[in-house]
Amino acid sequence: MAELKNAPFRANHVGSLLRPPELLQAREKREKGEMSAAQLRQTEDRCIRDAVKMQEDVGMQGITDGEFRRTLWHADFLSQFEGIKVVEGLLPDSARHFQNPDADVQRSPTQFVVTGKLGHPRGIETDNFKFLASVTKNTPKQCIPSPSLVHFRTGRGGVDKAAYPDMKDFFADLARVYREEISGLAAAGCTYLQIDDVNFAYLCDPKMRDGAKKIGEDPESLPLLYANLINECINDRPANLAVCTHLCRGNFRSSWVAEGGYDPVAEVLFNALNVDGYFLEFDTPRAGNFAPLRYLPKGKKLILGLVTSKSGALENSDDLKRRIDEAAKFVPLDQLGISPQCGFSSTVLGNKLTIEDQIAKLKLVAQVAKDVWG
Repeated sequence: MAELKNAPFRANHVGSLLRPPELLQAREKREKGEMSAAQLRQTEDRCIRDAVKMQEDVGMQGITDGEFRRTLWHADFLSQFEGIKVVEGLLPDSARHFQNPDADVQRSPTQFVVTGKLGHPRGIETDNFKFLASVTKNTPKQCIPSPSLVHFRTGRGGVDKAAYPDMKDFFADLARVYREEISGLAAAGCTYLQIDDVNFAYLCDPKMRDGAKKIGEDPESLPLLYANLINECINDRPANLAVCTHLCRGNFRSSWVAEGGYDPVAEVLFNALNVDGYFLEFDTPRAGNFAPLRYLPKGKKLILGLVTSKSGALENSDDLKRRIDEAAKFVPLDQLGISPQCGFSSTVLGNKLTIEDQIAKLKLVAQVAKDVWG
């Protein structure tokens, strides 16, 4: 079977990469005032070049910058819109209780509140994308957080009523500023965009659904609300821009916050959301079985996140191939691909594995894809 020419590819990397020591040290110096912003960017550029070469060497066609310019996968982006403020407030217990095999992790996840009319004064990732495109011979992939993040954790209460007495106007403005950003990326040559949306996956967890109710939202209607919101963000994208969405259940220092199969959101996710492909985590039983994939229509691609990014233990290639065969009972093999279940470093702190572990996992993804699809 021939390799796919358009994104997403048979073998994929989700997005973030572990930050090399040089970059971590540079960030620390910048925070202490011992390094200028320009010097930090030079270090980022150098580390991104190395990360690009690594991805190309292991066989990835879609190449990211590892999110090396970000501290948090979502806040660095969303905080650059006018009218959005980043806060570290109190959330329902279910949203603060991260878990991993070794211990529970209590943290107050980042929230976003809307303090005034939304605006897009400048391109947020445009220059970053241009640099990435200039240093790779393959397809540069740009990752951005989903607009649903501005709403899910705070609901109506997090949107200033003076600026937006009617929530329809808020969602219309939110879609507009995203369209402006995406238009700038497309004009810069972006043909592969990934919208990272944890909230569809969170709405598969009864605890998180209860959390939505506590802030006055209806978890039954949120999936369609968010699908329509994302559709409005991408509805005028050029024909050559492939848009995918990535779902995960939390990825903070190898910990997760939600669990549950895709059943509650599958029909809306696969049929109401007008994207070209999906990155879905399936590395543990937390994500349920493959049965919800039966709702995937023809023409869309499904990337199976079978390789965990939360630990360094390397999966067995034969086991991965068997799981692909299981998924192919619900989705034609021609529509499938493989990736890690998430990035390796959603925050600057990174997950609990080594850079060598990370490279081994990406090599494994590329090799399995070659073995299965040729």
